[in-house]
Amino acid sequence: MSELRAASRYGKSLLELADERGVLEEVYKDMLLLKSVGESNRDFLLMLKNPIVKHRKKRAILEAIFKGKVNNVTIAIFDIITRKNREALLPFIATEFIKQYNVIKGIKVAKVTTTFALDAKMKKEFVAIITKISDSKSVELEEVVDESLIGGFVLKVGDRQIDDSIKTKINELKMNFSENPYIKEF
Repeated sequence: MSELRAASRYGKSLLELADERGVLEEVYKDMLLLKSVGESNRDFLLMLKNPIVKHRKKRAILEAIFKGKVNNVTIAIFDIITRKNREALLPFIATEFIKQYNVIKGIKVAKVTTTFALDAKMKKEFVAIITKISDSKSVELEEVVDESLIGGFVLKVGDRQIDDSIKTKINELKMNFSENPYIKEF
């Protein structure tokens, strides 16, 4: 819990610093890049967490990966974090920064799971629904394809979920049949 709290504080401080310096959009893109590198490269995450790898070496690796690709403010936060021996927090800091950025900009992040990739028209309909139910200025829609749903969709917006999948409906039917005393076995 304290790691998430620390990551949230670092993320907020970075957000305020980037805004103060007028590079908020650039640092936002940097945090998206950091998050992407962490999600796509398990070895990178393990290196950040590894206590055997010296902090200077971690700093050199971060610099080799990101120097010239990210803003100086981002490089400075990498330096501060590594000097404090908190490198393992970097992916969490990126996530917290992105969350706080979205709140400030009024962006609602939603995740829709379907059995197939959405076309432009369907994406537009989901964005309209999300905008209506969340009163947000903008919507960032994350798509997931899960064929086990059989049909329908699952939409998650913040802490709300709309599950209109065939899989869930079948499971509800099974529960109803199993609770019925007149039906012995289903």
